[in-house]
Amino acid sequence: MTNSTDPATSDPGSPVRLQARLDPVLSRWLWLVKWLLLVPHIVVLAVLGAAVWVLTIAAFLAILVTGRYPRVLFGFNLGVIRWWWRVAWYGYGGLGTDRYPRFALDDSPDDPARLDVAYPGSLSRGLVLVKWWLLALPHYAVLAFLVGAGGTGLARAGGGLLSLLVLFVAVLLLFTGGYPAGLFGLVTGIDRWVLRVVAYAGLMTDAYPPMRMDQGGTDPAGPLPGPDTTARAAAPAATEAAAGSTALRTRPGTTTVAPAAVVQPPPTGRSVLLGIGAWLVLLGAGLGIGGGTGATGLAAVVAAVVAGSVVLLVGVALIVVGARPLPDGDGR
Repeated sequence: MTNSTDPATSDPGSPVRLQARLDPVLSRWLWLVKWLLLVPHIVVLAVLGAAVWVLTIAAFLAILVTGRYPRVLFGFNLGVIRWWWRVAWYGYGGLGTDRYPRFALDDSPDDPARLDVAYPGSLSRGLVLVKWWLLALPHYAVLAFLVGAGGTGLARAGGGLLSLLVLFVAVLLLFTGGYPAGLFGLVTGIDRWVLRVVAYAGLMTDAYPPMRMDQGGTDPAGPLPGPDTTARAAAPAATEAAAGSTALRTRPGTTTVAPAAVVQPPPTGRSVLLGIGAWLVLLGAGLGIGGGTGATGLAAVVAAVVAGSVVLLVGVALIVVGARPLPDGDGR
């Protein structure tokens, strides 16, 4: 396992590009409660994750017959993985931002965590039978060490080296308020490795993921388009170690993070609906677990769960309907 940030040793044609931007200032204590703040996202992603499994099976059959991944299914699954990556970077897959993740399937240049997978023109009918289990086995073995037995648990603390590194980050944030450049590189390297394997095992590409840890906020295949790339072109002398406008400048014994500040947009109506729905579902579940007895208690449990589910489904439907379709071409 090697580290690589040199374009000469990286794969410039990689279809999977991950980008992570570190906040200029991170809260010393917010990481203590992020697990609670992320509950609405976890509830929604549990529903969307089940949909991804079903749609991936459908894509498997489509590839086997036609050699193509249906564009609509590809766009939806990519959107869910993007969402998952934003949650991971905010939560215990990085702790790299205090900007609350959007409830959305689409990509935005303002997001601290971004992901793109180029839409494939065609896919091998033979590889689809073996790549997600047999060919990916070496990666699964490595990722079991890096992120725990789950293999892809970015959005949760699931054990493995990544959880240990994020724990170090949390302790350093608590006592120093700083995010060391070395840890930033390792964390982004592991996250990038995981998501490359997720895309490959999810049948979204035939390009075999490299067995290496490409560190840093900007992907070796190049930055994702956005205002940050324009700013970087205007200031080529800046030392870039993170995506977008994030630059880590180090001298012996110190680490200074100096990216441009990003303004947190107000929550949208869809985000509010999802949050309310998730909490209503959890309220109903809590009442049931807490032993709500009698007709009144049972009615309260059912009402909370049903109301929460309806609101949650409306929010998810609005997000899916409002998602931007993939452009023609390679999808970048």
